[in-house]
Amino acid sequence: MSSENIAFSELNLSQPVLNAISKIGYETPSPIQARAIPALLDGKDIVGLAQTGTGKTAAFALPLLSSIDTKSANTQVLVLAPTRELAIQVAEAFQSYASELNNFHVLPIYGGQDMRGQLRQLKRGAQVVVGTPGRVMDHLRRGSLDLSNLKAMVLDEADEMLRMGFIDDVTWIMEHTPENRQTALFSATMPKEIRRVANTYLRSPEEIKVARESTTGSNIEQAYWMVSGTNKLDALTRILEVEPFDGIIMFVRTKTATVELAEKLEARGYSAAAINGDMNQALRERTIERLKNKSLDILIATDVAARGIDVERVSHVINYDIPYDSEAYVHRIGRTGRAGRSGKAILFVAPREKRLLYSIEKATGQRIEAMKLPSGDTVSAARIDQFLQQITDVVNGEENLSFFDELLAKYSREHDLEPEAIATALAYLLQKNRPLQVKFAEIKPERERSRDRGERGERPRRNNNRGPEEGMKRYRIEVGRNHGARPGDIVGAIANEAGLKGRSIGQIKLFDSFATLDLPEDLAPAQTKKIASLHVRGQQLSLSEDRGPMRKGGDKGKAKPRKRKPAHG
Repeated sequence: MSSENIAFSELNLSQPVLNAISKIGYETPSPIQARAIPALLDGKDIVGLAQTGTGKTAAFALPLLSSIDTKSANTQVLVLAPTRELAIQVAEAFQSYASELNNFHVLPIYGGQDMRGQLRQLKRGAQVVVGTPGRVMDHLRRGSLDLSNLKAMVLDEADEMLRMGFIDDVTWIMEHTPENRQTALFSATMPKEIRRVANTYLRSPEEIKVARESTTGSNIEQAYWMVSGTNKLDALTRILEVEPFDGIIMFVRTKTATVELAEKLEARGYSAAAINGDMNQALRERTIERLKNKSLDILIATDVAARGIDVERVSHVINYDIPYDSEAYVHRIGRTGRAGRSGKAILFVAPREKRLLYSIEKATGQRIEAMKLPSGDTVSAARIDQFLQQITDVVNGEENLSFFDELLAKYSREHDLEPEAIATALAYLLQKNRPLQVKFAEIKPERERSRDRGERGERPRRNNNRGPEEGMKRYRIEVGRNHGARPGDIVGAIANEAGLKGRSIGQIKLFDSFATLDLPEDLAPAQTKKIASLHVRGQQLSLSEDRGPMRKGGDKGKAKPRKRKPAHG
């Protein structure tokens, strides 16, 4: 079935789900959706081979929501995701697609979140639970998550869960679910371990493989700024000061944010307006026409509201909020570089959103370069050039300036002042509210790890005899080879439960009865306390600062153990 000649309305989705996606603005399914939705509606198990950004969340969420019984508060769908960010993203997607369903509840559960709040919400009931493996296991062991009425289960980004060391947890969870449940497994790649899971736990699955078709135009320059050290709005206005732009479409995630950001930019002297799903069609068309006829320079929009906008003068697309999937990013920046013109796309990325940046780069096959925030000197130079150009335009223009000639000549005679002194005073008055000389406090950008293989999922080789890298601190944990621990187990537990990205965990070195690992030196006390309380392979980690080599006898249990400084109070 091709997505090019079919509409969502032809896929037998429930009417409330169709109403919801119509409000969002979806019209035709992506290739993965066109093939996965009918299969899941027919009750089949599926294996979906698809990259992030191909629309796979909707591919499983829409059909599963169409079968949800909202009269029952029992958990009917369980989605496993490798990270808290993805769990939140998937839960938000379910909530959006279920906006027309009454009494529907979706609950994301993940480590680093208050367990008591999750227990209360699970007690109230949620038809869909989206969670990370470690936290789902915790609730199953407690008996707080009841899967006896489970109808369907989804493994999202299965290869990423394998990479993070969660695959044993995943299979343990699957063994604690009803045998007659429907299963959908999605993975960008199919290593043998994932294939083994599919062969063991899925029933004659239909395999759906789609290739990414989206690419970004070569005429669009792309850059990102890592949000740190200053307010996002201040950073945005600095960029607008020095970027020579014609028209801009700026993307945010929510309708409220479109209005708030437009008001703030107008207060700073920019011609800006919001466009969102709450606007009627007539007002939307008038706003777009203003952008076309140059009575408006900046349009702040949501993804849905920007659908179908085609304005040639758009020279820049600014992703003030990073999109959750790369498909949305491609659609966003496609608003610039129209009609053979060049364009520029700027992306704001918070440190916790690095994974989304890497997904976009991987999906588009293009590296997005980091940009530096303009300094005070750079902004001053831009303002001075603009100021001088305004003078040139007036001098060379057709305005009748005779009145001002006479006025200033009279003032010069009466006050015995040279024309240059008067011009200096007028220039000062003109720039008083927007000074030409700008001074910003020096911003120390957040320490970025090298954007090499290490940040993209491959750990760079390190000399194990050296100390931790700059910005890292070495710790000791009380689990080692004798306990059956593997580096993936340690990374998985810490990343899942302590709110740390797997990529921010440095070198891990296993010994017989303990291990050392490098963690960011700016860990919060709550994080170190949480890590210390975690268990891997039945052993409590008991995190402590590493105090160097043990005394003679090594790791054989014969030496007198060194004194350890606790990592938390």
